Amino acid sequence: MTLHAADAATLLVDTAEDGGSAVVAIVVGGTSNARDAARIAWIVGAGAEPTVHGSLGAAPLDDAAIALMKEVLADPRGSDGLHELDIDDIVLELYLEVRRPVQELIIVGAGHVAQPLAHMGSLLGFRVYVLDDRPDFATRERFPDAEHVFQADFDDPFRDVELHERSHVLLVTRGHKYDYACLVRALRVDSPPAYIGMIGSRRRVRATYVQLLEEGFDRAQLDRIHAPVGLDVGAETPEEIAVSVAAELVKVRRGGTGTSLKEGERVAERFFPDGDEER
Repeated sequence: MTLHAADAATLLVDTAEDGGSAVVAIVVGGTSNARDAARIAWIVGAGAEPTVHGSLGAAPLDDAAIALMKEVLADPRGSDGLHELDIDDIVLELYLEVRRPVQELIIVGAGHVAQPLAHMGSLLGFRVYVLDDRPDFATRERFPDAEHVFQADFDDPFRDVELHERSHVLLVTRGHKYDYACLVRALRVDSPPAYIGMIGSRRRVRATYVQLLEEGFDRAQLDRIHAPVGLDVGAETPEEIAVSVAAELVKVRRGGTGTSLKEGERVAERFFPDGDEER
């Protein structure tokens, strides 16, 4: 039995919200007997065995679609898109909808850099939380894109936010001592966050690492810290810093290199392989 559109949409949303992954394959063309809009879903719930919902009408088609959905889900860059399967001379055109566990962005500090960061995080699909100890800064008016805005004590910053493997923590408080206190807390949680980033100069970061080593943290724990935070794009303004940090978050999530595409592809060199240039 095929999967109805409304049921497929519910599976995608609910699975991602609950920390699982889901892929729905929809027939959009081809030479198979599968009717257009037939759907099948591959659901990997958090801590649960994978399940299949729906059918494309024949076991070989279902098996091929499931294999494709597994492959796309295993690729960090796998996303929505068209795919073509050739099964025993039968062509099947599928559109895949991919949903991964909802990722959280916890911004510690509600200053001028945090505002564009919260906006960028929301655009990238993160569930955004903003924490600050100043009631005039930790307001919904200043952070309309955030899921929650908390007034928090930096001695116990994550009291109202549980950190886990889908958490991305950004430390952008108004002072080094607050960043450091929150960093120590983030490093000591039982389920390490996917990302910990801290703003600061190289000198400040070096001083932080020295202090962490003196407190007994090891090299592996230090390697988890992204500091100074962001990719080098020459950022100066709060908005530019937000772009730099957002780029690094995407790099971590998708497994990119952070290299300029121009440098990576070197297209111009293909036109002048011997170094000859047009005069």
